[in-house]
Amino acid sequence: MPTRDQIAALLDAGHSFLTAGRALDIPAGQAYMIATGRPADGSDTPHANELHDKLPRPGSSQDLVNPPPFTPTRDAQVIAWVQHRAARELTESE
Repeated sequence: MPTRDQIAALLDAGHSFLTAGRALDIPAGQAYMIATGRPADGSDTPHANELHDKLPRPGSSQDLVNPPPFTPTRDAQVIAWVQHRAARELTESE
Protein backbone atom coordinates (compact mmCIF):
# COMPACT_ATOMS: atom_id res chain seq x y z
CA MET A 1 0.00 0.00 0.00
CA PRO A 2 1.49 3.35 -0.99
CA THR A 3 2.11 5.89 1.74
CA ARG A 4 1.06 9.52 2.00
CA ASP A 5 4.72 10.52 1.64
CA GLN A 6 5.05 8.58 -1.64
CA ILE A 7 1.97 10.26 -3.07
CA ALA A 8 3.08 13.68 -1.80
CA ALA A 9 6.47 13.21 -3.48
CA LEU A 10 4.79 12.42 -6.80
CA LEU A 11 2.44 15.41 -6.44
CA ASP A 12 5.41 17.66 -5.62
CA ALA A 13 7.12 16.35 -8.76
CA GLY A 14 4.21 17.61 -10.84
CA HIS A 15 2.00 14.53 -11.03
CA SER A 16 -1.76 14.68 -10.73
CA PHE A 17 -3.65 12.25 -8.54
CA LEU A 18 -4.45 10.31 -11.71
CA THR A 19 -0.83 9.91 -12.81
CA ALA A 20 0.37 9.36 -9.25
CA GLY A 21 -2.18 6.59 -8.88
CA ARG A 22 -1.04 5.01 -12.13
CA ALA A 23 2.60 5.21 -11.03
CA LEU A 24 1.72 3.45 -7.76
CA ASP A 25 -0.75 1.03 -9.41
CA ILE A 26 -3.77 2.28 -7.46
CA PRO A 27 -6.92 4.17 -8.52
CA ALA A 28 -6.73 7.97 -8.51
CA GLY A 29 -9.46 8.20 -5.88
CA GLN A 30 -7.48 5.93 -3.57
CA ALA A 31 -4.37 8.08 -4.06
CA TYR A 32 -6.47 11.12 -3.13
CA MET A 33 -7.80 9.39 -0.01
CA ILE A 34 -4.34 8.32 1.14
CA ALA A 35 -2.92 11.80 0.54
CA THR A 36 -5.75 13.80 2.07
CA GLY A 37 -7.47 11.41 4.44
CA ARG A 38 -10.79 12.22 2.77
CA PRO A 39 -12.80 10.21 0.22
CA ALA A 40 -12.71 11.62 -3.29
CA ASP A 41 -16.48 11.39 -3.69
CA GLY A 42 -16.95 14.26 -1.23
CA SER A 43 -19.00 12.17 1.18
CA ASP A 44 -16.95 13.41 4.14
CA THR A 45 -17.13 17.03 5.26
CA PRO A 46 -14.14 17.75 7.49
CA HIS A 47 -14.14 20.42 10.14
CA ALA A 48 -12.06 23.51 9.26
CA ASN A 49 -9.49 22.56 11.93
CA GLU A 50 -8.92 19.21 10.19
CA LEU A 51 -7.88 20.85 6.93
CA HIS A 52 -4.70 22.61 8.07
CA ASP A 53 -2.29 19.71 7.37
CA LYS A 54 -4.09 18.18 4.41
CA LEU A 55 -2.80 18.41 0.86
CA PRO A 56 -4.88 20.87 -1.12
CA ARG A 57 -6.50 19.96 -4.40
CA PRO A 58 -7.87 22.67 -6.63
CA GLY A 59 -11.34 22.09 -8.02
CA SER A 60 -13.47 19.08 -7.32
CA SER A 61 -12.24 15.63 -6.37
CA GLN A 62 -15.39 14.09 -7.83
CA ASP A 63 -13.60 13.46 -11.14
CA LEU A 64 -11.38 10.93 -9.32
CA VAL A 65 -14.32 8.71 -8.41
CA ASN A 66 -15.28 5.94 -10.83
CA PRO A 67 -13.01 7.04 -13.67
CA PRO A 68 -13.90 5.64 -17.08
CA PRO A 69 -12.37 2.23 -17.73
CA PHE A 70 -9.42 1.94 -20.05
CA THR A 71 -10.38 -0.29 -22.94
CA PRO A 72 -7.53 -0.86 -25.36
CA THR A 73 -8.55 -1.08 -28.99
CA ARG A 74 -5.58 -3.16 -30.08
CA ASP A 75 -3.72 -6.09 -28.57
CA ALA A 76 -0.89 -7.68 -30.55
CA GLN A 77 -1.55 -11.08 -29.00
CA VAL A 78 -5.21 -11.02 -30.03
CA ILE A 79 -4.39 -9.84 -33.55
CA ALA A 80 -1.86 -12.67 -33.94
CA TRP A 81 -4.44 -15.19 -32.72
CA VAL A 82 -7.08 -13.90 -35.15
CA GLN A 83 -4.62 -14.03 -38.05
CA HIS A 84 -3.61 -17.58 -37.12
CA ARG A 85 -7.25 -18.62 -36.81
CA ALA A 86 -8.16 -17.02 -40.13
CA ALA A 87 -5.23 -18.76 -41.86
CA ARG A 88 -6.30 -22.09 -40.34
CA GLU A 89 -9.91 -21.58 -41.46
CA LEU A 90 -8.71 -20.75 -44.97
CA THR A 91 -6.59 -23.91 -45.27
CA GLU A 92 -9.38 -26.12 -43.84
CA SER A 93 -11.90 -24.81 -46.38
CA GLU A 94 -9.68 -25.58 -49.38
